[in-house]
Amino acid sequence: MNKTSPIILLLILSLSLPWLLPTTSHCSSAQEINITAKATLKLFTKEITGGREFLNNSSGVLVFPEVLKAGFGIGGEYGEGVLQIGGKSVAYYNTVAASIGFQIGAQMKSIVLVFLNHKALTEFRNSDGWEVGVDGSVALIEWGVGKDLNTMDISDPVVGFVFNNKGLMYNLNLEGSKITQIVR
Repeated sequence: MNKTSPIILLLILSLSLPWLLPTTSHCSSAQEINITAKATLKLFTKEITGGREFLNNSSGVLVFPEVLKAGFGIGGEYGEGVLQIGGKSVAYYNTVAASIGFQIGAQMKSIVLVFLNHKALTEFRNSDGWEVGVDGSVALIEWGVGKDLNTMDISDPVVGFVFNNKGLMYNLNLEGSKITQIVR
């Protein structure tokens, strides 16, 4: 086996990854997205002290209940979610991201983006595809046990939270995630 064989094998596996992942032809219905978003927000308010009041004081909440991230050298992630304003579903979106680097495996996560003012929400809704870090920055919140979200001084217009089935996830980055409105 020569030196280029592992590189060629890695390239073949990376290029075949999209064929191994579930395709977007099995898209979630609006009802499925709404049900799983409700469960995600229930987890949010359970895990985060002051979470319910925080959400009630927001201009809007974008919930991606199930975002699949998978990779083998080259990775990608995809999920569908709903924008809620005043507790009502108003539009549906998908999030897509790609990455290159050391990675192997797959994980499922949930993302909650909270718009804290009307200007940020309006800019998001008027965009034709919104990229985190380009069209708007998202502050990922980290804190320890016993802290109340409502006592934190948050000045960013958009705040993000990432969960998995074990609770909050830390040290994550949403930069480069592209969020686009979809029809459901």
